[in-house]
Amino acid sequence: MKAVIMAGGEGTRLRPLTATAPKPMLPVANRPMLEHILNLLKKHGFDEVVITVAFMANAIRTYFGDGSDFGIRISYSNEDSPLGTAGSVGNCREMLESTFLVISGDVLTDIDLSAVLEFHRSRSAMATIALKSMENPLEFGIVTTNEDQTVARFLEKPTWGQVFSDTINTGIYVLEPEIFTYMPVGKVLDFSHDVFPRMLSDGVPVHAVTCEGYWEDVGTLEAYLGAQSDALAGKVEIDLPGFMIDTGIYVGSATEIHPGAHLEAPVLVGDNCRIGAGARIGPYSVIGSNSRISKSAEINHSVLHENVYIGEASIVRGTVIGKSCDVRRSVHTEDGVVLGSDCYVGDGAQIMARVKVYPSKTVQSGATVLTSIVWESKGTRSVFSPTGVKGIANVDIGPELALRLAMAYGSTLRPGARITTARDSSRAARTLKRAIMVGLNAVGVDVADLEVATVPALRFHVRNTSSKGGIAVGLDPLDPESVVIRFIDEGGVDLDEGTQRKIERGLAREDFRNVLAGELGDIEFPARNTEFYTQSLLDQAEVSRIRERNFKLVVDYSYGVASHIMPGVLSKLGGDILGINPFSSTKRMVESLPAANLARLADLVVSSRSEMGIAIDPVGERLQVVDSKGRILSGYELQVLMCRLAAEAKPGARIVIPVGSPRATADAIERFGGEAVLAKRSITGLSEAALADSGVCALAAGLEGDFSFPTFLPGFDGCAAFVQLLSLLALTGQNLAEAADEIGVISVVSESVVTPWETKGMVMRLLLEGLGEAEPLLIDGIYVSQPKGWYLIVPDPVEPITHVYVELNNEVESRMLARQLAERIVQIVRDADAVRA
Repeated sequence: MKAVIMAGGEGTRLRPLTATAPKPMLPVANRPMLEHILNLLKKHGFDEVVITVAFMANAIRTYFGDGSDFGIRISYSNEDSPLGTAGSVGNCREMLESTFLVISGDVLTDIDLSAVLEFHRSRSAMATIALKSMENPLEFGIVTTNEDQTVARFLEKPTWGQVFSDTINTGIYVLEPEIFTYMPVGKVLDFSHDVFPRMLSDGVPVHAVTCEGYWEDVGTLEAYLGAQSDALAGKVEIDLPGFMIDTGIYVGSATEIHPGAHLEAPVLVGDNCRIGAGARIGPYSVIGSNSRISKSAEINHSVLHENVYIGEASIVRGTVIGKSCDVRRSVHTEDGVVLGSDCYVGDGAQIMARVKVYPSKTVQSGATVLTSIVWESKGTRSVFSPTGVKGIANVDIGPELALRLAMAYGSTLRPGARITTARDSSRAARTLKRAIMVGLNAVGVDVADLEVATVPALRFHVRNTSSKGGIAVGLDPLDPESVVIRFIDEGGVDLDEGTQRKIERGLAREDFRNVLAGELGDIEFPARNTEFYTQSLLDQAEVSRIRERNFKLVVDYSYGVASHIMPGVLSKLGGDILGINPFSSTKRMVESLPAANLARLADLVVSSRSEMGIAIDPVGERLQVVDSKGRILSGYELQVLMCRLAAEAKPGARIVIPVGSPRATADAIERFGGEAVLAKRSITGLSEAALADSGVCALAAGLEGDFSFPTFLPGFDGCAAFVQLLSLLALTGQNLAEAADEIGVISVVSESVVTPWETKGMVMRLLLEGLGEAEPLLIDGIYVSQPKGWYLIVPDPVEPITHVYVELNNEVESRMLARQLAERIVQIVRDADAVRA
């Protein structure tokens, strides 16, 4: 038996979902509607199908092919222009030489097709229509019948005054080939408007049978959500994929659900999904394959297509989310929201009820979206952040992007150039680094692979060899779900913004160099880099003075790659060392809580009566320090301490600090005869300022335990900072706790204000114009010094946010001024929104 499936409609009422997919390919219960129709036909003995296609025909052809994977033979009939329901069937008349059934590919039904076929044959009919009783027939074509079950009248989409029956046309027909005499070739024809009325006018009966069972025309977004709920509730007889692990809870293969997650039936979760701790999947929710629901997220009465990421603590209610969408943390979506495919929704955004966001659009962090986003471009996010290319592993940054990034970067270098690569111990970093190495080789660039190494060790190798740059891959210590790809220039410094933009342009244009087979790059594995790095580190240290001081220390290696380096260094420095978390382990690093690790470190320092505790972050770039009293020094306090010790040990030294550093830092430097040099707050800004004074610059000190020593390396280095801290304490004879006691209270407070990208420039201009007689420092943002202190206003380079930092005589005054400045920014943004409205 043959059937014709009509699958050429555009589904305009289902946009934005149908902006990138034909309507019959939209999934219901994680399978395309068209696949459910095929399964129904196969169940009733149909073994050959003709699918009429028009809109996005290739999507259907690619998925179903010749039907061999679905146990049914499939051929296709293409419409070059819309021909209507009957015209599209007439277009494939040469393939229909006997009785055949016609059905739409964009409905959900379990009607007994065998019964319809049997009725047709029992009446020796030319045409039989399957009817269905509906409570609200207004949206459908009504059919009234005679007592002999022949059609009396057709009425398309009537008003209530025209409703004389509740039986509607399901679009399921059984037809004989003779019907083609009523269907001229190439004409636009509809069965209900043209073909069947003409038959009736010629006295040819059209038979009708009222069917039981489920039938839903999935023509609107409300009907689409309703069809999903009906499928989960068992109102329609279809096969739900996966395993029923509990009543009404279906889970696909290779899916992992945290024991702390809660699923409330009925729920369907696709293959290879991850449901995090504390996540709640509410009733009537469908999660597409390869999706990831982060901890404490809530999904309720919503449909997520495949490859969707939902961030921590986000709440999704009554929403349809298209494939490959990225919804970040603390996002709220209300009933009726629809996201097209490949959308990005930033942290803290709220999308209000019935808003539609069309494919490939960006909703900025903190935004409240009240109206649909249709025409705006994806625009504002760049590939590079201040710390490199950062994103959720295998969601934002997968092997394909890593490969293309490497090809874009390698294409900016001459053929035969060499790039050094390194990674942390994580599997995500290993996978992405391999893709990067392939990408570099593909454009004719050689690779020197350090395998597992710290970022500073990578910088050291680049700076001291013929490498033209370096790439480091590792998990973000502050967000273990995210990965960071760092790009280093041949001087060992993070790439400048100009080179980053050049890579971004090459990536966007796919402007990659092609090389012949003999010109492909090679891979080598340098030996003894760790040994050379360690020796150079010790050459910069006061080894004899440190050994004389005989420090007693507790060192936390944070399960990072610094554990490969520091034990050998510390063995040369003597003292009594207790190491904790002394090996690299991604699993342990991800599972451990930084605050708990620091508390444990502080307890060990006090209980062992050690002089201090040092925690090196997993990538080996930053320090956290605990004094002998168990006091955990803040980033500000550690900056003041290091700068004071450096100025005291090396009188006259120039020390680079970022704008927005506490007053105590500059005071300590100047008190001991040093000179404080203000620089930009970014890694690159500090490094460039330090290198400009490399002959006399002793230290570049960041605000988060990050320090750079230009005579050794231009980038932040936690191992070097550790060794230099010991050297400075030994040279000055200072006790860490006593030096920390002298710092006093630091009253730096901060506020962050959501600022749309298009308003950022206006905000800064109006703030600058409103300063009056004040003379700002414009190194990075607007920095204003006052008798009582200072304030800094600086736009975030990545997010639509403006940051405010204030330090006055005490925290109360600082917080009052910070709030006043934040309110001023909020008012500017509101005024700008009012003008645009």
